[in-house]
Amino acid sequence: GNEAVMKALEASGTLLLEEAHAHKYPYDWRTKKPVIVRATAQWFASVEGFRDEALACIREVQWIPAVGENRITAMTEGRSDWCISRQRTWGVPIPVFYDTTSGEPLMDEKTIDHVRKIVAEKGTDAWFYMELEDLLPEEYKHLAPTLRKGTDTMDVWFDSGSSWASVVEERGLSQGAADLYLEGSDQHRGWFQSSLLTSVASRGQAPYKKVLTHGFVLDEKGYKMSKSLGNVVDPRLVIEGGKDKKAAPAYGADVLRLWVASVDYTTDVCIGDNIIKQTFESYRKVRGTVRYLLGNLSDYDPAVDAVPYEELPAVDRYCLSKLAALEAECSAAFASFQFYRVFQALSTFNTSFLSTFYLDMAKDRLYIRDKTSFARRSCQTTLDAILTALMAIVAPILPHMAEDAFQSLPYKAATGAESVFQRGWAASPAEWASFPEEEVGTWDAVLEVREKVNKVMEAARNAKLIGAGLEAKVVVHCEEEALATRLAAMTEETPAGVDELRYVLLVSQVAVVGEASEVGAVCGEHTAEAETLECGRGQVTVGVAPAAGQKCERCWNYSVRVGECAEHPTLCERCSPVVISLPNAPTPVTAA
Repeated sequence: GNEAVMKALEASGTLLLEEAHAHKYPYDWRTKKPVIVRATAQWFASVEGFRDEALACIREVQWIPAVGENRITAMTEGRSDWCISRQRTWGVPIPVFYDTTSGEPLMDEKTIDHVRKIVAEKGTDAWFYMELEDLLPEEYKHLAPTLRKGTDTMDVWFDSGSSWASVVEERGLSQGAADLYLEGSDQHRGWFQSSLLTSVASRGQAPYKKVLTHGFVLDEKGYKMSKSLGNVVDPRLVIEGGKDKKAAPAYGADVLRLWVASVDYTTDVCIGDNIIKQTFESYRKVRGTVRYLLGNLSDYDPAVDAVPYEELPAVDRYCLSKLAALEAECSAAFASFQFYRVFQALSTFNTSFLSTFYLDMAKDRLYIRDKTSFARRSCQTTLDAILTALMAIVAPILPHMAEDAFQSLPYKAATGAESVFQRGWAASPAEWASFPEEEVGTWDAVLEVREKVNKVMEAARNAKLIGAGLEAKVVVHCEEEALATRLAAMTEETPAGVDELRYVLLVSQVAVVGEASEVGAVCGEHTAEAETLECGRGQVTVGVAPAAGQKCERCWNYSVRVGECAEHPTLCERCSPVVISLPNAPTPVTAA
């Protein structure tokens, strides 16, 4: 074609210049061959008549993230007429008949209604296999010899864009609008928009109340996945593993779901072997906590053994206040579809509070105290509350873990539920969140002091002053008088022996002194520099010295009272009564 034009121009003397020019040209993405563009007759749907109404409906929808509203608004404002016909041999047919001579179309309310009834009974294929005369209503059958069936099919976006009619409207759900449409960000131009246009045009309302869009899944290095690059992550391989389970272990569906919940889907997200391994470690930590809780509730029945909230030790009520805050945060995050916030809050609570503090200090109450003692039962009451909350929080994300934990409960659920999903969300009692702010602040300060004590004890271990933490005596000075008074009160023995500072710090003895210099006088070089607490409660100075007394062979605490019990001379004042009360108590030691 180009050569013929050039020859004609040259022959007429009008060719001024000939040169090669590179220009963009469409290529088929499958065959990699150039596409021939030609004009053909098509069916169009005009959006001009209801564009403003569609824009008004967009403003009534909640878009997640909010930038989605700007995207679909701009696309709808600039939307041209919609070409709804396609030249394919499969799909939903456009029910139109053409005059074989003039090509004039025949499609009116009568023909459409007749074909609609046929399709409702026999499906869309009826258009292709039924005789033309049978597809015409009675009053038009005489025209059959002069007509032919149309071969165009409907744009698939019109198909999916009208799915609300059968999924929602015909079922009478949600006032004709779906609660949520969920898809990738590219669907502002596709499904979200086609659904909006068909719904607004036919009934004047949006087909959805909320629309959530997510980014694309990329490989671990941030590249688009492609079979040719070999970087596609197969979900089934993550769940079931490969042939070599060492190289490609089976992580299970929960781990893949946890990865989905952990990422901020508002942007593109990455996945790969290392990312899945990290997710699996997070999964193992949560599962480990759940197993710990179940193991320590094996002899607990809340109907018999639960301790009323108002009787719980302060540390338990502090823990429940943290749990109530976690539930509130996760509930709000679920409601706003911010699943990564659930993951972050749960991980922080599990690792920074439960594992490093509450469950650690709970071991003494669970393993050392008498089986039915107040100290142990109050701790189990708190553990049961934690387990109940964790099962509810993780159930939408880790359903298999949650159900496994529920079926392993040592007691029947009070609600009679036979599944964690029948039990529902475990909303915490209002009293849990009513723990006084002053008390919360004090316990927050105690945890900060605990962190500083741990640093000093680690240095003391490296210096070979102590081995285990229970070999230590800790000396503390607090600049703030109110905090010092509270910590001093926690060094005194209590009947329950729960809120004592030595159990919180996991050492054998604690002394609170009035002057910072006294810390150095007792602990010498194993005294840390004074540090300011981040909670705003002034400076603290801590030091470590060897604990006084002997080591109890049962609880490993050091006490000057080891040996007071003649029957059990190697036990401390706490352990000897417990051992004596055991049904199969060891034979007492007798003097020679």
